[in-house]
Amino acid sequence: MFEDGRVSPARRERRRGRPEQTPTQRALGLLTRREHSRKELTRKLTSRGLDREEVVAAVDRLADAGWQNDHRFAESLIRSRAGNGYGPVHIRAELNMHGLDSEAIAQALAAYEGNWLENARDLLRRRFGEDFASDPVLRRKAADLLMRRGFDGDTARNANRFCAED
Repeated sequence: MFEDGRVSPARRERRRGRPEQTPTQRALGLLTRREHSRKELTRKLTSRGLDREEVVAAVDRLADAGWQNDHRFAESLIRSRAGNGYGPVHIRAELNMHGLDSEAIAQALAAYEGNWLENARDLLRRRFGEDFASDPVLRRKAADLLMRRGFDGDTARNANRFCAED
């Protein structure tokens, strides 16, 4: 850079000199950050102005090579969301939005090794403390929270009941 604030021609060329990335390279760049579903990856790349046919071909190549895998994406999302206090109903809906079919979603949820009831109890303990169960208003709020977070009614009742018996 010159003293008067102008950018040297060599520096300007370095910035412009980057070759345009192919759809495969851009998809791989996204996949190195985190797992993506096939639908999500295609949507992201086409929204950035890339040709849809080229994007679909690139995603297919990456899936064939093992870089993109919807089953691995589903397992990753389930672990992440369950760890953040979300239940199977919420997670199933989110996986559906990512373009996974119901069979793949059911398999991924069945493969989850965690315990949904324990997850619900942990969420209630974190949110309301250990002694919330003696207050009926807080127990109702706890049940509402679990329902909003995607736990079914039985899990919400059992989590509340267990915390009350502790």
